[in-house]
Amino acid sequence: MTSVPLADGGSALIMLVDDNPTNRYVLGTYLRRAGHEVVEAEDGAGALALLRDLPALPETAVVDVRLPDMTGFEVCEAIKSEPRTAALPVIHVSASAISTTDRAQGLNRGADAYLTEPVAPNELIATVAATLRYARARKRAETLAARLSELNRATMDFYRAENTAELAARTALGATRIYGGAAAVVVRSAEDAPIHVRSTGDGETTASADDPSERFGRQFLGRAGQAGAPVRLDVLPAAEVPLPAVPADAEGTVAVASAQVKGTGSAASVLVPGSALHGDGDVLSQLAHACALSVEALRSYRQEHTLALTLQRTFLPVSLPRTSLADLAVRYLPANRTAEIGGDFYEALTVPDGLLLAVGDVAGHSLDAAVVMGELRHALRAYALEGHAPDGILTRLDNLLYRVDATMGATVCVAVLGGDGTTLRIANAGHLPPLLREPDGTTRYVTRHGPMLGLQLPHPPAEELAVRRGSQIVMVTDGLVERRGTDLDSDLGRMADVLAGGPDDVEEVCELMLRHFPPDGRDDVALLTARIR
Repeated sequence: MTSVPLADGGSALIMLVDDNPTNRYVLGTYLRRAGHEVVEAEDGAGALALLRDLPALPETAVVDVRLPDMTGFEVCEAIKSEPRTAALPVIHVSASAISTTDRAQGLNRGADAYLTEPVAPNELIATVAATLRYARARKRAETLAARLSELNRATMDFYRAENTAELAARTALGATRIYGGAAAVVVRSAEDAPIHVRSTGDGETTASADDPSERFGRQFLGRAGQAGAPVRLDVLPAAEVPLPAVPADAEGTVAVASAQVKGTGSAASVLVPGSALHGDGDVLSQLAHACALSVEALRSYRQEHTLALTLQRTFLPVSLPRTSLADLAVRYLPANRTAEIGGDFYEALTVPDGLLLAVGDVAGHSLDAAVVMGELRHALRAYALEGHAPDGILTRLDNLLYRVDATMGATVCVAVLGGDGTTLRIANAGHLPPLLREPDGTTRYVTRHGPMLGLQLPHPPAEELAVRRGSQIVMVTDGLVERRGTDLDSDLGRMADVLAGGPDDVEEVCELMLRHFPPDGRDDVALLTARIR
Protein backbone atom coordinates (compact mmCIF):
# COMPACT_ATOMS: atom_id res chain seq x y z
CA MET A 1 0.00 0.00 0.00
CA THR A 2 1.05 3.65 -0.47
CA SER A 3 2.66 5.02 2.68
CA VAL A 4 0.78 7.56 4.75
CA PRO A 5 2.63 10.34 6.63
CA LEU A 6 2.43 10.29 10.38
CA ALA A 7 1.33 13.89 10.94
CA ASP A 8 -0.68 16.43 8.99
CA GLY A 9 1.83 19.21 9.54
CA GLY A 10 4.97 17.24 8.68
CA SER A 11 7.30 17.95 5.79
CA ALA A 12 6.30 16.87 2.30
CA LEU A 13 7.60 16.46 -1.24
CA ILE A 14 6.16 19.32 -3.30
CA MET A 15 6.25 19.85 -7.06
CA LEU A 16 6.72 23.48 -8.14
CA VAL A 17 5.84 24.33 -11.77
CA ASP A 18 6.74 27.80 -13.11
CA ASP A 19 8.53 28.98 -16.25
CA ASN A 20 10.00 32.02 -14.46
CA PRO A 21 13.28 31.09 -12.73
CA THR A 22 12.97 33.98 -10.29
CA ASN A 23 9.49 32.91 -9.21
CA ARG A 24 10.64 29.31 -8.86
CA TYR A 25 13.56 30.44 -6.70
CA VAL A 26 11.41 32.60 -4.44
CA LEU A 27 8.56 30.12 -3.98
CA GLY A 28 10.98 27.22 -3.67
CA THR A 29 12.91 29.06 -0.97
CA TYR A 30 9.71 29.67 1.02
CA LEU A 31 8.83 25.98 0.84
CA ARG A 32 12.29 24.68 1.67
CA ARG A 33 12.61 26.99 4.66
CA ALA A 34 9.36 25.51 5.93
CA GLY A 35 11.00 22.06 5.85
CA HIS A 36 9.58 20.73 2.58
CA GLU A 37 11.47 18.99 -0.20
CA VAL A 38 10.87 20.61 -3.61
CA VAL A 39 11.13 19.25 -7.17
CA GLU A 40 10.79 21.73 -10.04
CA ALA A 41 9.49 21.83 -13.61
CA GLU A 42 9.57 24.70 -16.16
CA ASP A 43 6.42 23.87 -18.15
CA GLY A 44 3.34 21.65 -18.22
CA ALA A 45 4.90 18.81 -20.22
CA GLY A 46 7.86 18.71 -17.85
CA ALA A 47 5.55 18.60 -14.86
CA LEU A 48 3.55 15.66 -16.25
CA ALA A 49 6.76 13.83 -17.18
CA LEU A 50 8.08 14.41 -13.67
CA LEU A 51 4.94 12.83 -12.19
CA ARG A 52 5.39 9.79 -14.43
CA ASP A 53 9.07 9.33 -13.56
CA LEU A 54 9.19 10.06 -9.83
CA PRO A 55 9.30 6.86 -7.74
CA ALA A 56 7.12 8.54 -5.10
CA LEU A 57 4.44 11.07 -5.95
CA PRO A 58 4.59 14.60 -4.50
CA GLU A 59 1.98 15.36 -1.88
CA THR A 60 1.13 18.77 -3.37
CA ALA A 61 1.70 20.59 -6.67
CA VAL A 62 2.10 24.36 -6.88
CA VAL A 63 1.37 25.29 -10.51
CA ASP A 64 1.66 28.67 -12.26
CA VAL A 65 -1.38 29.43 -14.43
CA ARG A 66 0.58 30.99 -17.33
CA LEU A 67 2.95 28.36 -18.75
CA PRO A 68 4.61 28.42 -22.21
CA ASP A 69 3.16 25.16 -23.56
CA MET A 70 -0.22 24.88 -21.82
CA THR A 71 -2.20 26.62 -19.13
CA GLY A 72 -2.00 25.65 -15.48
CA PHE A 73 -5.70 24.80 -15.78
CA GLU A 74 -4.86 22.16 -18.41
CA VAL A 75 -2.03 20.79 -16.28
CA CYS A 76 -4.44 20.48 -13.35
CA GLU A 77 -7.03 18.68 -15.49
CA ALA A 78 -4.39 16.25 -16.75
CA ILE A 79 -3.32 15.53 -13.18
CA LYS A 80 -6.89 14.98 -11.97
CA SER A 81 -7.81 12.74 -14.91
CA GLU A 82 -5.02 10.23 -14.25
CA PRO A 83 -6.01 7.63 -11.58
CA ARG A 84 -2.48 7.54 -10.17
CA THR A 85 -2.41 11.29 -9.54
CA ALA A 86 -6.11 12.14 -9.21
CA ALA A 87 -5.84 12.69 -5.43
CA LEU A 88 -2.80 15.04 -5.75
CA PRO A 89 -3.75 18.53 -4.44
CA VAL A 90 -3.05 21.37 -6.88
CA ILE A 91 -2.48 24.98 -5.81
CA HIS A 92 -2.65 27.55 -8.62
CA VAL A 93 -0.43 30.63 -8.43
CA SER A 94 -0.67 33.58 -10.84
CA ALA A 95 0.37 37.21 -11.10
CA SER A 96 -1.81 37.96 -14.15
CA ALA A 97 -4.88 35.69 -13.97
CA ILE A 98 -6.16 37.28 -10.79
CA SER A 99 -9.77 38.13 -11.56
CA THR A 100 -12.72 36.46 -9.89
CA THR A 101 -13.45 34.73 -13.16
CA ASP A 102 -9.87 33.35 -13.37
CA ARG A 103 -9.93 32.09 -9.80
CA ALA A 104 -13.35 30.50 -10.24
CA GLN A 105 -12.21 28.81 -13.45
CA GLY A 106 -9.14 27.37 -11.76
CA LEU A 107 -11.16 25.95 -8.88
CA ASN A 108 -13.88 24.63 -11.18
CA ARG A 109 -11.27 22.82 -13.30
CA GLY A 110 -9.88 20.91 -10.32
CA ALA A 111 -7.56 23.15 -8.30
CA ASP A 112 -7.70 22.83 -4.53
CA ALA A 113 -6.57 26.41 -3.85
CA TYR A 114 -5.78 29.60 -5.82
CA LEU A 115 -3.21 32.22 -4.81
CA THR A 116 -2.39 35.50 -6.51
CA GLU A 117 1.09 36.99 -6.64
CA PRO A 118 2.85 38.47 -4.94
CA VAL A 119 2.30 35.65 -2.45
CA ALA A 120 3.18 36.26 1.19
CA PRO A 121 5.37 33.47 2.58
CA ASN A 122 3.05 32.73 5.48
CA GLU A 123 0.02 32.54 3.16
CA LEU A 124 1.80 30.07 0.86
CA ILE A 125 2.97 27.89 3.74
CA ALA A 126 -0.47 28.00 5.40
CA THR A 127 -2.20 27.07 2.13
CA VAL A 128 0.20 24.17 1.56
CA ALA A 129 -0.37 22.99 5.15
CA ALA A 130 -4.15 23.14 4.67
CA THR A 131 -4.04 21.05 1.47
CA LEU A 132 -1.70 18.57 3.17
CA ARG A 133 -4.07 18.20 6.13
CA TYR A 134 -6.97 17.42 3.83
CA ALA A 135 -4.99 15.12 1.52
CA ARG A 136 -3.42 13.20 4.38
CA ALA A 137 -6.72 12.81 6.21
CA ARG A 138 -8.26 11.50 3.01
CA LYS A 139 -5.35 9.11 2.45
CA ARG A 140 -5.61 7.83 6.01
CA ALA A 141 -9.33 7.23 5.58
CA GLU A 142 -8.80 5.42 2.26
CA THR A 143 -5.99 3.35 3.72
CA LEU A 144 -8.03 2.44 6.78
CA ALA A 145 -10.99 1.46 4.61
CA ALA A 146 -8.74 -0.72 2.44
CA ARG A 147 -7.15 -2.31 5.50
CA LEU A 148 -10.50 -3.02 7.12
CA SER A 149 -11.67 -4.61 3.89
CA GLU A 150 -8.58 -6.84 3.83
CA LEU A 151 -9.06 -7.58 7.55
CA ASN A 152 -12.58 -8.78 6.82
CA ARG A 153 -11.29 -10.88 3.94
CA ALA A 154 -8.59 -12.38 6.15
CA THR A 155 -10.95 -13.28 9.00
CA MET A 156 -13.41 -14.85 6.57
CA ASP A 157 -10.48 -16.80 5.15
CA PHE A 158 -9.83 -18.26 8.61
CA TYR A 159 -12.98 -20.40 8.32
CA ARG A 160 -11.31 -22.48 5.61
CA ALA A 161 -8.30 -23.38 7.76
CA GLU A 162 -8.24 -27.05 8.73
CA ASN A 163 -5.50 -26.80 11.37
CA THR A 164 -3.43 -24.24 13.27
CA ALA A 165 -0.55 -24.35 10.78
CA GLU A 166 -2.86 -23.47 7.90
CA LEU A 167 -4.50 -20.80 10.04
CA ALA A 168 -1.09 -19.23 10.73
CA ALA A 169 -0.30 -19.22 7.01
CA ARG A 170 -3.63 -17.58 6.14
CA THR A 171 -3.03 -14.97 8.84
CA ALA A 172 0.45 -14.17 7.50
CA LEU A 173 -0.93 -13.73 3.99
CA GLY A 174 -3.70 -11.53 5.36
CA ALA A 175 -1.13 -9.33 7.14
CA THR A 176 0.84 -9.05 3.90
CA ARG A 177 -2.24 -7.94 1.99
CA ILE A 178 -3.13 -5.41 4.69
CA TYR A 179 0.32 -3.85 5.12
CA GLY A 180 1.83 -4.51 1.71
CA GLY A 181 5.01 -6.25 2.83
CA ALA A 182 6.59 -9.09 4.76
CA ALA A 183 4.86 -10.44 7.85
CA ALA A 184 5.27 -13.21 10.40
CA VAL A 185 2.77 -15.07 12.58
CA VAL A 186 3.23 -17.29 15.62
CA VAL A 187 0.26 -19.26 16.95
CA ARG A 188 -0.11 -21.63 19.89
CA SER A 189 -2.92 -23.67 21.40
CA ALA A 190 -3.12 -25.46 24.74
CA GLU A 191 -2.13 -28.76 23.10
CA ASP A 192 0.35 -27.57 20.47
CA ALA A 193 3.80 -26.01 20.52
CA PRO A 194 4.14 -22.58 18.85
CA ILE A 195 3.99 -22.60 15.06
CA HIS A 196 5.92 -19.91 13.17
CA VAL A 197 4.97 -18.92 9.60
CA ARG A 198 6.52 -16.16 7.51
CA SER A 199 5.12 -14.37 4.47
CA THR A 200 7.65 -12.71 2.19
CA GLY A 201 5.14 -10.35 0.61
CA ASP A 202 4.89 -12.17 -2.73
CA GLY A 203 1.98 -14.43 -1.80
CA GLU A 204 4.19 -17.27 -0.52
CA THR A 205 4.56 -18.53 3.04
CA THR A 206 7.19 -20.63 4.74
CA ALA A 207 6.90 -22.49 8.04
CA SER A 208 9.83 -22.95 10.42
CA ALA A 209 10.28 -25.91 12.71
CA ASP A 210 13.82 -25.18 13.91
CA ASP A 211 13.61 -21.57 15.04
CA PRO A 212 13.24 -20.30 18.63
CA SER A 213 9.44 -20.19 18.52
CA GLU A 214 9.26 -21.63 22.03
CA ARG A 215 11.22 -18.71 23.43
CA PHE A 216 9.13 -16.26 21.45
CA GLY A 217 6.00 -17.93 22.77
CA ARG A 218 7.11 -17.57 26.38
CA GLN A 219 8.10 -13.94 25.83
CA PHE A 220 5.21 -12.66 23.71
CA LEU A 221 2.21 -14.99 23.37
CA GLY A 222 1.22 -14.60 26.99
CA ARG A 223 1.84 -10.85 27.20
CA ALA A 224 -1.74 -9.87 26.39
CA GLY A 225 -3.21 -12.06 29.11
CA GLN A 226 -0.67 -10.82 31.69
CA ALA A 227 -1.58 -7.23 30.86
CA GLY A 228 -5.24 -7.92 31.57
CA ALA A 229 -6.33 -7.06 28.03
CA PRO A 230 -6.99 -9.47 25.14
CA VAL A 231 -4.41 -7.78 22.86
CA ARG A 232 -1.09 -6.03 23.43
CA LEU A 233 0.75 -4.02 20.76
CA ASP A 234 4.48 -3.25 20.94
CA VAL A 235 6.88 -1.58 18.51
CA LEU A 236 10.34 -2.92 19.37
CA PRO A 237 13.86 -3.14 17.96
CA ALA A 238 14.10 -6.28 15.86
CA ALA A 239 16.98 -7.50 18.05
CA GLU A 240 14.56 -7.90 20.95
CA VAL A 241 12.29 -10.28 19.02
CA PRO A 242 13.66 -13.86 19.17
CA LEU A 243 12.68 -14.94 15.66
CA PRO A 244 14.83 -15.21 12.53
CA ALA A 245 13.92 -13.11 9.47
CA VAL A 246 11.83 -10.69 11.52
CA PRO A 247 9.91 -8.31 9.21
CA ALA A 248 11.68 -5.11 10.35
CA ASP A 249 11.66 -1.70 8.66
CA ALA A 250 14.62 0.44 7.61
CA GLU A 251 15.07 1.61 11.20
CA GLY A 252 15.11 -1.98 12.44
CA THR A 253 11.80 -1.86 14.32
CA VAL A 254 9.05 -4.43 14.28
CA ALA A 255 5.43 -4.14 15.40
CA VAL A 256 4.19 -7.12 17.44
CA ALA A 257 0.48 -7.55 18.18
CA SER A 258 -0.08 -10.42 20.64
CA ALA A 259 -3.49 -11.78 21.61
CA GLN A 260 -4.59 -14.52 24.00
CA VAL A 261 -8.03 -15.97 24.57
CA LYS A 262 -8.85 -15.57 28.25
CA GLY A 263 -8.83 -18.78 30.24
CA THR A 264 -7.16 -20.83 27.50
CA GLY A 265 -3.70 -21.40 26.08
CA SER A 266 -4.76 -20.25 22.61
CA ALA A 267 -2.73 -17.24 21.50
CA ALA A 268 -1.38 -15.54 18.40
CA SER A 269 1.18 -12.89 17.51
CA VAL A 270 1.32 -11.01 14.21
CA LEU A 271 4.51 -9.16 13.26
CA VAL A 272 5.00 -6.49 10.57
CA PRO A 273 7.58 -3.73 10.02
CA GLY A 274 7.15 -1.02 12.65
CA SER A 275 6.72 1.79 10.14
CA ALA A 276 3.89 -0.08 8.38
CA LEU A 277 1.47 0.89 11.15
CA HIS A 278 1.74 4.64 10.46
CA GLY A 279 0.66 5.29 14.02
CA ASP A 280 -2.45 3.11 13.82
CA GLY A 281 -2.17 -0.39 15.26
CA ASP A 282 -5.87 -1.18 15.67
CA VAL A 283 -6.10 -3.27 12.48
CA LEU A 284 -3.03 -5.31 13.42
CA SER A 285 -4.42 -5.87 16.91
CA GLN A 286 -7.77 -6.97 15.51
CA LEU A 287 -6.05 -9.39 13.13
CA ALA A 288 -4.08 -10.94 16.00
CA HIS A 289 -7.19 -11.19 18.17
CA ALA A 290 -9.23 -12.80 15.38
CA CYS A 291 -6.42 -15.29 14.78
CA ALA A 292 -6.23 -16.21 18.48
CA LEU A 293 -10.00 -16.73 18.62
CA SER A 294 -9.78 -18.96 15.54
CA VAL A 295 -6.99 -20.99 17.15
CA GLU A 296 -9.24 -21.60 20.14
CA ALA A 297 -12.19 -22.44 17.89
CA LEU A 298 -10.09 -25.04 16.06
CA ARG A 299 -8.91 -26.48 19.37
CA SER A 300 -12.43 -26.67 20.79
CA TYR A 301 -13.76 -28.23 17.62
CA ARG A 302 -10.97 -30.78 17.59
CA GLN A 303 -11.76 -31.73 21.18
CA GLU A 304 -15.47 -32.10 20.46
CA HIS A 305 -14.76 -34.09 17.31
CA THR A 306 -12.43 -36.43 19.20
CA LEU A 307 -14.96 -36.87 22.00
CA ALA A 308 -17.79 -37.55 19.57
CA LEU A 309 -15.68 -39.99 17.58
CA THR A 310 -14.68 -41.85 20.74
CA LEU A 311 -18.28 -41.95 21.86
CA GLN A 312 -19.40 -43.10 18.44
CA ARG A 313 -16.89 -45.94 18.39
CA THR A 314 -18.15 -47.17 21.78
CA PHE A 315 -21.67 -47.39 20.32
CA LEU A 316 -20.61 -49.65 17.44
CA PRO A 317 -20.27 -53.46 17.73
CA VAL A 318 -16.97 -54.66 19.11
CA SER A 319 -16.99 -57.65 16.74
CA LEU A 320 -19.22 -59.44 14.28
CA PRO A 321 -21.03 -62.58 15.44
CA ARG A 322 -19.75 -66.00 14.44
CA THR A 323 -22.62 -67.79 12.68
CA SER A 324 -23.09 -70.77 10.40
CA LEU A 325 -25.67 -68.82 8.38
CA ALA A 326 -23.37 -66.34 6.62
CA ASP A 327 -19.90 -64.90 6.24
CA LEU A 328 -19.83 -61.29 7.41
CA ALA A 329 -17.56 -58.31 6.82
CA VAL A 330 -17.87 -54.65 7.71
CA ARG A 331 -16.07 -51.38 7.13
CA TYR A 332 -16.68 -48.25 9.14
CA LEU A 333 -14.89 -45.05 8.17
CA PRO A 334 -15.59 -41.89 10.20
CA ALA A 335 -15.51 -38.52 8.51
CA ASN A 336 -12.12 -36.82 8.61
CA ARG A 337 -11.14 -34.58 11.53
CA THR A 338 -12.34 -31.42 9.78
CA ALA A 339 -15.88 -32.71 9.22
CA GLU A 340 -18.56 -32.93 11.86
CA ILE A 341 -19.24 -36.34 13.37
CA GLY A 342 -22.18 -38.24 11.93
CA GLY A 343 -24.71 -40.75 13.15
CA ASP A 344 -24.01 -43.73 10.87
CA PHE A 345 -24.14 -47.18 12.46
CA TYR A 346 -24.37 -50.87 11.65
CA GLU A 347 -25.47 -53.98 13.52
CA ALA A 348 -25.08 -57.75 13.12
CA LEU A 349 -26.74 -59.94 15.71
CA THR A 350 -27.92 -63.50 16.09
CA VAL A 351 -31.62 -63.43 17.01
CA PRO A 352 -34.27 -66.10 17.72
CA ASP A 353 -35.33 -66.11 14.04
CA GLY A 354 -31.82 -66.28 12.60
CA LEU A 355 -29.35 -63.47 11.81
CA LEU A 356 -30.17 -59.74 11.91
CA LEU A 357 -28.27 -57.24 9.78
CA ALA A 358 -28.91 -53.50 9.95
CA VAL A 359 -27.45 -50.18 8.89
CA GLY A 360 -28.73 -46.74 9.84
CA ASP A 361 -28.02 -43.04 9.72
CA VAL A 362 -29.20 -40.37 12.15
CA ALA A 363 -29.88 -37.07 10.38
CA GLY A 364 -27.37 -34.32 11.06
CA HIS A 365 -23.72 -34.15 12.01
CA SER A 366 -22.99 -33.39 15.64
CA LEU A 367 -22.33 -34.87 19.04
CA ASP A 368 -26.11 -35.09 19.48
CA ALA A 369 -26.38 -37.20 16.34
CA ALA A 370 -23.79 -39.61 17.70
CA VAL A 371 -25.66 -39.90 21.00
CA VAL A 372 -28.99 -40.58 19.29
CA MET A 373 -27.26 -43.13 17.08
CA GLY A 374 -26.14 -45.01 20.20
CA GLU A 375 -29.65 -44.92 21.65
CA LEU A 376 -31.18 -46.28 18.44
CA ARG A 377 -28.65 -49.07 18.06
CA HIS A 378 -29.09 -50.30 21.62
CA ALA A 379 -32.88 -50.13 21.28
CA LEU A 380 -32.68 -52.02 17.97
CA ARG A 381 -30.70 -54.82 19.67
CA ALA A 382 -33.23 -55.01 22.47
CA TYR A 383 -36.24 -55.18 20.15
CA ALA A 384 -34.50 -57.73 17.91
CA LEU A 385 -33.61 -60.01 20.84
CA GLU A 386 -37.24 -59.85 21.95
CA GLY A 387 -38.06 -61.57 18.65
CA HIS A 388 -39.87 -58.74 16.82
CA ALA A 389 -40.11 -58.86 13.05
CA PRO A 390 -38.10 -56.31 11.00
CA ASP A 391 -41.11 -54.02 10.45
CA GLY A 392 -42.05 -54.34 14.12
CA ILE A 393 -38.56 -53.24 15.10
CA LEU A 394 -38.87 -50.16 12.89
CA THR A 395 -42.27 -49.26 14.32
CA ARG A 396 -40.92 -49.39 17.85
CA LEU A 397 -37.80 -47.41 16.92
CA ASP A 398 -40.00 -44.82 15.27
CA ASN A 399 -42.08 -44.44 18.43
CA LEU A 400 -38.96 -44.22 20.61
CA LEU A 401 -37.33 -41.56 18.44
CA TYR A 402 -40.51 -39.51 18.24
CA ARG A 403 -41.01 -39.49 22.00
CA VAL A 404 -37.41 -39.13 23.16
CA ASP A 405 -35.63 -37.13 20.42
CA ALA A 406 -38.44 -35.45 18.51
CA THR A 407 -36.11 -33.08 16.68
CA MET A 408 -34.04 -35.90 15.19
CA GLY A 409 -34.80 -38.08 12.20
CA ALA A 410 -33.12 -41.30 11.14
CA THR A 411 -33.10 -43.88 8.38
CA VAL A 412 -32.65 -47.59 9.14
CA CYS A 413 -32.71 -50.74 7.04
CA VAL A 414 -33.19 -54.07 8.83
CA ALA A 415 -32.74 -57.50 7.25
CA VAL A 416 -33.32 -60.84 8.99
CA LEU A 417 -31.95 -64.03 7.45
CA GLY A 418 -34.09 -66.99 8.52
CA GLY A 419 -32.61 -69.83 10.52
CA ASP A 420 -32.70 -72.18 7.51
CA GLY A 421 -30.81 -69.70 5.32
CA THR A 422 -33.48 -69.69 2.57
CA THR A 423 -35.56 -66.60 3.41
CA LEU A 424 -34.63 -62.95 3.86
CA ARG A 425 -37.06 -60.42 5.34
CA ILE A 426 -36.25 -56.76 4.76
CA ALA A 427 -37.86 -53.64 6.24
CA ASN A 428 -36.54 -50.23 5.23
CA ALA A 429 -37.31 -46.90 6.89
CA GLY A 430 -36.19 -44.38 4.27
CA HIS A 431 -32.66 -45.77 3.93
CA LEU A 432 -30.70 -46.62 0.78
CA PRO A 433 -31.98 -49.92 -0.59
CA PRO A 434 -29.94 -53.07 0.14
CA LEU A 435 -28.24 -54.66 -2.87
CA LEU A 436 -28.56 -58.42 -3.50
CA ARG A 437 -26.37 -60.56 -5.75
CA GLU A 438 -27.52 -64.01 -6.79
CA PRO A 439 -24.99 -66.86 -7.10
CA ASP A 440 -25.06 -66.43 -10.88
CA GLY A 441 -23.94 -62.78 -10.60
CA THR A 442 -27.26 -61.04 -11.26
CA THR A 443 -27.93 -58.11 -8.96
CA ARG A 444 -30.99 -56.18 -7.85
CA TYR A 445 -32.02 -53.66 -5.22
CA VAL A 446 -34.82 -54.30 -2.74
CA THR A 447 -36.57 -50.98 -3.20
CA ARG A 448 -39.69 -51.31 -1.01
CA HIS A 449 -39.43 -48.85 1.85
CA GLY A 450 -41.43 -46.86 4.35
CA PRO A 451 -40.92 -43.39 5.85
CA MET A 452 -37.88 -42.44 7.84
CA LEU A 453 -38.03 -42.79 11.61
CA GLY A 454 -39.27 -40.04 13.89
CA LEU A 455 -42.37 -39.05 11.89
CA GLN A 456 -44.94 -41.33 13.56
CA LEU A 457 -46.08 -42.67 10.20
CA PRO A 458 -47.09 -46.31 9.56
CA HIS A 459 -44.46 -48.69 8.18
CA PRO A 460 -45.30 -51.32 5.52
CA PRO A 461 -44.81 -55.03 6.20
CA ALA A 462 -41.35 -56.48 5.61
CA GLU A 463 -40.64 -57.82 2.14
CA GLU A 464 -39.83 -61.54 2.17
CA LEU A 465 -37.41 -62.94 -0.41
CA ALA A 466 -36.23 -66.44 -1.23
CA VAL A 467 -32.42 -66.64 -1.23
CA ARG A 468 -29.91 -69.35 -2.04
CA ARG A 469 -26.55 -70.41 -0.77
CA GLY A 470 -23.89 -68.10 -2.19
CA SER A 471 -26.20 -65.08 -2.40
CA GLN A 472 -24.73 -61.81 -1.18
CA ILE A 473 -26.27 -58.77 0.46
CA VAL A 474 -24.58 -55.36 0.62
CA MET A 475 -25.94 -52.63 2.89
CA VAL A 476 -24.39 -49.14 2.98
CA THR A 477 -24.94 -45.62 4.28
CA ASP A 478 -25.05 -42.66 1.94
CA GLY A 479 -21.50 -41.55 2.76
CA LEU A 480 -20.22 -44.28 0.42
CA VAL A 481 -22.06 -43.33 -2.78
CA GLU A 482 -23.70 -39.93 -2.36
CA ARG A 483 -21.66 -36.99 -3.66
CA ARG A 484 -22.49 -33.37 -4.34
CA GLY A 485 -23.14 -32.74 -8.00
CA THR A 486 -23.67 -36.41 -8.92
CA ASP A 487 -26.81 -38.42 -9.59
CA LEU A 488 -27.53 -40.91 -6.79
CA ASP A 489 -29.44 -43.33 -9.03
CA SER A 490 -26.52 -43.42 -11.43
CA ASP A 491 -24.09 -44.12 -8.58
CA LEU A 492 -26.31 -46.91 -7.23
CA GLY A 493 -26.43 -48.43 -10.71
CA ARG A 494 -22.65 -48.35 -10.88
CA MET A 495 -22.45 -50.04 -7.47
CA ALA A 496 -24.67 -52.87 -8.74
CA ASP A 497 -22.42 -53.31 -11.78
CA VAL A 498 -19.33 -53.44 -9.57
CA LEU A 499 -20.87 -56.09 -7.31
CA ALA A 500 -22.03 -58.17 -10.28
CA GLY A 501 -18.44 -58.84 -11.28
CA GLY A 502 -17.10 -58.91 -7.74
CA PRO A 503 -15.50 -61.72 -5.74
CA ASP A 504 -17.25 -64.17 -3.43
CA ASP A 505 -15.14 -63.31 -0.39
CA VAL A 506 -16.94 -60.69 1.73
CA GLU A 507 -13.73 -58.97 2.84
CA GLU A 508 -12.70 -58.55 -0.78
CA VAL A 509 -16.16 -57.19 -1.60
CA CYS A 510 -15.69 -54.46 0.99
CA GLU A 511 -12.30 -53.52 -0.43
CA LEU A 512 -13.72 -53.55 -3.97
CA MET A 513 -16.48 -51.13 -3.01
CA LEU A 514 -14.08 -48.74 -1.29
CA ARG A 515 -11.78 -48.76 -4.31
CA HIS A 516 -14.62 -47.87 -6.67
CA PHE A 517 -16.26 -45.44 -4.24
CA PRO A 518 -13.43 -43.84 -2.22
CA PRO A 519 -14.85 -41.83 0.70
CA ASP A 520 -14.47 -38.07 0.35
CA GLY A 521 -14.17 -37.52 4.12
CA ARG A 522 -17.31 -35.36 4.34
CA ASP A 523 -19.49 -38.06 5.89
CA ASP A 524 -19.21 -41.31 7.80
CA VAL A 525 -19.32 -44.55 5.83
CA ALA A 526 -20.84 -47.82 7.05
CA LEU A 527 -20.55 -50.83 4.72
CA LEU A 528 -21.90 -54.25 5.73
CA THR A 529 -21.65 -57.32 3.50
CA ALA A 530 -22.92 -60.88 4.02
CA ARG A 531 -22.62 -64.07 1.95
CA ILE A 532 -25.13 -66.80 2.71
CA ARG A 533 -23.53 -70.17 3.36
